[in-house]
Amino acid sequence: MSVLNSLISWWMKKRLHQVELFMKYPMEVQNDVFRQLLHKARDTQWGRAHGYAHIQTVEDYRERVPVSHYEDLFPWIERVMKGEQQVLWPTEIRWFAKSSGTTNDRSKFIPVSEEAFEECHFKAGKDMLAMYCSLVPDTQIFSGKGLTIGGSHKINSLKEGTYYGDLSALLMQNLPFWVEFIRTPELSVALLDDWEVKVERIARETMPQDVTNMTGVPTWFLVLFRWMLNHTGKSNISEIWPNMEVYFHGGVGFEPYRESFRQLIPSDRMNYMETYNASEGFFGFADRLNSQGEMLLLLDYGIYYEFMDPSDVGQSHPRTYTLDEIELNRPYAPVLSTNAGLWRYLIGDTIRFTQKYPFRFHFSGRTKQYINIVGEEVMMENAEHALSSACLRTGAHVRDYTVAPIFLSGRQSGAHQWLIEFEIAPNDSQNFITIIDEELRSVNSDYDAKRTGDMALRSPELISLPEGSFYLWLKERGKLGGQNKVPRLSNDRTLADALLNSCNL
Repeated sequence: MSVLNSLISWWMKKRLHQVELFMKYPMEVQNDVFRQLLHKARDTQWGRAHGYAHIQTVEDYRERVPVSHYEDLFPWIERVMKGEQQVLWPTEIRWFAKSSGTTNDRSKFIPVSEEAFEECHFKAGKDMLAMYCSLVPDTQIFSGKGLTIGGSHKINSLKEGTYYGDLSALLMQNLPFWVEFIRTPELSVALLDDWEVKVERIARETMPQDVTNMTGVPTWFLVLFRWMLNHTGKSNISEIWPNMEVYFHGGVGFEPYRESFRQLIPSDRMNYMETYNASEGFFGFADRLNSQGEMLLLLDYGIYYEFMDPSDVGQSHPRTYTLDEIELNRPYAPVLSTNAGLWRYLIGDTIRFTQKYPFRFHFSGRTKQYINIVGEEVMMENAEHALSSACLRTGAHVRDYTVAPIFLSGRQSGAHQWLIEFEIAPNDSQNFITIIDEELRSVNSDYDAKRTGDMALRSPELISLPEGSFYLWLKERGKLGGQNKVPRLSNDRTLADALLNSCNL
């Protein structure tokens, strides 16, 4: 396997010149992507309806094509799901990525074209591995197996031969044949629907193997790790997989989980690389080791980017910005045009640029995941920073969490209620929540202003939930495993009250 590892690593490194090209010439590459997308889609029903043949500039594009939410595009997507083609994209679309539905209960079905598979998701995945091989020249990841925890896929009943499922499952179903030699578990296990059966099957199949790298959402790996340690009597994962060296993680903020992973995988050789891969496309990965969430924006993968102020979401004609117009360290909501037929699509995430040329950024939250009951405007990035600081300073480890508002009532000011399921609880819960409060005040001036004198917001409240609370909540909603995640911030109490009721609290 060492020869195979050397050959694959050499081949991966050769791909880096493409990454270096868009890092050096970002606007030129993005302009090429823009022209290619419009040219290819000009004769689709969408392209004809919006006059793509007559669009010459980005300004023309903005005037002719509105910014779209999923609800705006759904009538067009539904036609494709029923078998109609040449609607949004010129090539046949047979696959749909079903969203995890973190912000509401309605699932979304995102079309995934062959171009999106090959020129976005798979190309970015190979370039991510190439980047890692460049950063770690003596890597041995291809000497063993890569473990991916994904979802499941089901046949779409609207038309024979059309499929939907979690993006991770769709990707595994369509991977090149040679990837099967370097990944685990076996595909039938990876695509099991029953998450509780799936965890055991994955554990039993992979524990005897030499797993060197992992890809997936942190929360579900912690579930797998607990099962493995409970059933083997081992003290950490390094005793099971001694050659584990890198975890490619995404889906949720990693900082609250970092210390748990360090204790579970106590290896000096272990590396962590952030990724930003969604149903709509693969948007970023870390191009530096252990970059604390900073990622490189991927510009040559069939996606044209615009950005808008999150406060403009919902406006009929919001202003958008191109890459050369963005400012550093302020939030933006990405607006995407993709090689799967999403046009000026508002994905619902927010990012914050930390560098230009090359363009690096942090994922900062969701446009619908925030708390703003008195003008405090707390975003997910703020919450994760505060929670991570509290964990580091108290030695606590978090398994899962969510934050909900306590609304103003009579003479009582409002507050934030943190519902946390701990892996290791803090010795002093009041000190823990005080640290969270202090950190939020230090990074969010609006929150600090509203906390002054407790007039609008009083001190936050901490509720420690019993073990398994979030797991049960997800199970009751059929959302175990895969890409399903617990909403971190809510501006209402729907999730919080459901959790408290189920725990009789």
